Amino acid sequence: MFGTAGTARELGPDGTTALGVGATRIVIGTAVLWLAVWWGRRAGSIPEVGGPVRPNRWVILLGGLGVAIYTPMFFEAVERTGVAVGTIVGVGSGPFFAGALEWAWRGVRPSRWWAIGTVVTVSGGAVLVLAQNASGSTSDPVDAVGIAFALAAGFGYALYSVTSKVVMERGVDPVLTLASTFLVGATAVAVVAAREPFEWITSGDGLLMALWLGLSATGLAYIVYGYGLQRLSSATTVTLVLAEPLTATLLAVLVLDESIVPVAGIGIVGLLAGLLIVGRTAHVSFEPVPDLSDLPDQPG
Repeated sequence: MFGTAGTARELGPDGTTALGVGATRIVIGTAVLWLAVWWGRRAGSIPEVGGPVRPNRWVILLGGLGVAIYTPMFFEAVERTGVAVGTIVGVGSGPFFAGALEWAWRGVRPSRWWAIGTVVTVSGGAVLVLAQNASGSTSDPVDAVGIAFALAAGFGYALYSVTSKVVMERGVDPVLTLASTFLVGATAVAVVAAREPFEWITSGDGLLMALWLGLSATGLAYIVYGYGLQRLSSATTVTLVLAEPLTATLLAVLVLDESIVPVAGIGIVGLLAGLLIVGRTAHVSFEPVPDLSDLPDQPG
């Protein structure tokens, strides 16, 4: 569902800006998340909102900061480095930041298989994106500041994933957790994007694009993401989301009539192999760091 965003924007109207589309997407997606919370409250599956959220408000605010960092930083990185490099560095660095944060904060240590699978997945995605980008007629400049923005975006993505995992482990419903986090982030992004042009949303194509990006590629996608995050480690979940470049490439071929260059096939195989490694070893990908301080002394 995340991977449909690029195709949707390509089919949308002219006159849009990346930040404007991103702000529209996150605001609508946040509304969908809160609608799901309201539905859960009526069904009795989600307790009173204020009760579980209030004790975790500082962690939720920190996660919202991650959301607010990710969106503008990613768009600025793409503007400076180009879509291919910005995507690879921004999305590809996310799992490594998530692994480091989980180890430092939650005391879970990355396993060898997670590291191998993540490196293979990121490498395959990099080959896929770069090969497809090289087949085009444009070449985007790469600069150090753009790379720094992309890394900041990856850190923001990891931050809101790890903080959301922490809140979920404290018993808060995953949809309520993400809705609260995204409310903070969406507010910040909306303020940043206030001066962007939004006339495009009044056209038929613009409204359809906004609704698709907000309802499907953000709202519903993050509801599913939340339930996956509840069951897996943050870093494993972030790695598995790297299926997004493959989805985007396949949609470009099937919907936009683009062609896959032969070298990109190597990237597809590598990406799928890495996802298979991470997915099949998810139950052993992260192990809590044992606390041996309370164990009695053993002879020998």
